[in-house]
Amino acid sequence: MILETLSAMRDLGRLHDLASILIRYGFGDVVRRLGMEPVLERAGRALHWTRFEELLHLDPPQRVRKAMEDMGPTFIKFGQILSTRVDLFTPEWIAEFEKLHDRVPPLPFEALRPQLEEDLGAALSQVFAHIDPSPLGTASIAQVHRAVLPDGQQVIVKIRRPGIRPTIEADLRLLERLVVIIEREFADARRFHPQEILRQFKLSLRNELDLLTEARNTERAANNFAGDAQIVVPKVFWEYCGERVNVQEYIDGIPGRSLQTQHIAGLDRKLVAQRGADAVLKMVLIDGFFHADPHPGNFIYLSGNRLAFIDFGMVGSLAEVRRAQVVDLLNAIVVRDAPAMVDVLLDWTDEGNPSTERLISEVGMFIDKYHGVALRQLRLGDILGDMTALMREHRLTLPPDLTMLFKALITLEGMGRQIDPDFDIVSQVAPRLSQAMLERHKPEVLMRHAQRNLSSVLALLGSLPTDIRRVMRLLRAGAVKVNVDMPELAHFGGLMDRAASRLTVGMVTASLIIGSSIVMTVNGGPLLFGLPALGVLGFSAAGVGGVWLLASMWRTSHGDER
Repeated sequence: MILETLSAMRDLGRLHDLASILIRYGFGDVVRRLGMEPVLERAGRALHWTRFEELLHLDPPQRVRKAMEDMGPTFIKFGQILSTRVDLFTPEWIAEFEKLHDRVPPLPFEALRPQLEEDLGAALSQVFAHIDPSPLGTASIAQVHRAVLPDGQQVIVKIRRPGIRPTIEADLRLLERLVVIIEREFADARRFHPQEILRQFKLSLRNELDLLTEARNTERAANNFAGDAQIVVPKVFWEYCGERVNVQEYIDGIPGRSLQTQHIAGLDRKLVAQRGADAVLKMVLIDGFFHADPHPGNFIYLSGNRLAFIDFGMVGSLAEVRRAQVVDLLNAIVVRDAPAMVDVLLDWTDEGNPSTERLISEVGMFIDKYHGVALRQLRLGDILGDMTALMREHRLTLPPDLTMLFKALITLEGMGRQIDPDFDIVSQVAPRLSQAMLERHKPEVLMRHAQRNLSSVLALLGSLPTDIRRVMRLLRAGAVKVNVDMPELAHFGGLMDRAASRLTVGMVTASLIIGSSIVMTVNGGPLLFGLPALGVLGFSAAGVGGVWLLASMWRTSHGDER
């Protein structure tokens, strides 16, 4: 309790700021549920409702999105993560979360200089031949400046905003409290594992705060594309990198958002779109390590229809088992194998599904909906949207490590169609899907799996005698207990118990009626309303018992008792 009180006091200033924003956008009830009534009262007196009329015309998703934008980088990033949860939110919510912009006014370069020189361990004039004080790009966590090294190499310098970590850590502590309240107040929300969603978000955000992590991600991606001359990943200059600064090669090309410039430059838009999609699909299906935010701002187009990937601050990774499940899912859709697709969906949830046959039937209809449709008419976003809607209806949850993947694929398709209106990501998936299926059956992969399984079997056999001795020892000591759970028998026992209770009440009621009738015929004794008091009390008790019996039978006939 003392630690919680100290934590609340430490975050009081940030709590006040967030409460003010929530109230401004009409979420006063949320503030009360968070236990911030005093803050609510003070903020309410201090607020100026200049935008009240505007807020009246906003629907809930818009108000949530605007509140998140005002609440700062932690909540903007959290909203961006929520935009990947197409299995939890309806399309109108997803559309609003996607509008969250991580852009803030730039800091003056002089405000960054002391921290940058501290991280580099020298004056900027000793490290760079030149550094541009005007930022190349700004965001809530960091801003980027162009620079030139003493040897003439052009680089970008990504600098984390000073003092941002304490604010983000305070926000994360408040989000932890919010998640606890959600799990306590909304039991149905527990199946979506909000604690796990928050855990992965905290991990992702803290990785973004550590610019060394982005540098490692960039180098890993560069190694994966080392043999591909069409894909470029910037080089990292490790001698200048640290937790708060990241120095990479400057890529000179056409920014991804400059679609008209691309056309003027004479790039083959169709070929560029195909190469970009193929590169992302390779990351996902083959490498298991992918750029989780492939929007136009993170691409640079180069001469020769080449493509550069930048900003690996947000990445996703898929374990070998998960990657195999994704391949199986996509293959099941292609070959129209509904049971195989259902197997994958059920593997992704930790709750049993009693209506598997209905699920197979609806998955079959889902697959038939897209079978035979011309590839150019297919939209991956529509397919994934329908699939996640089906999962929501059957209370199946999407594993958190797949949400970034689905979001990346949908973003990739949208970007591809901006570059090339005839872009068809489904036809791009087919070759990489075939390659992934072949990769799984290569001799060396099968041999590796066989060795792993053999090692597990040998380890199990080796421990078997010890395990048997332990079990026998427990049996001799009488420490082994067997619990038999028979729900139907327990239900039958409950029915018998209620029947016995009703019979007992009925007998007591009948006895009270007979006894009270006899008492009424006897003269003498205390009177109540001119009648023998004991008789009146007996009839009253009998009436209560009769009412209870009638109510109990009515509840049973209407299914309220089980």
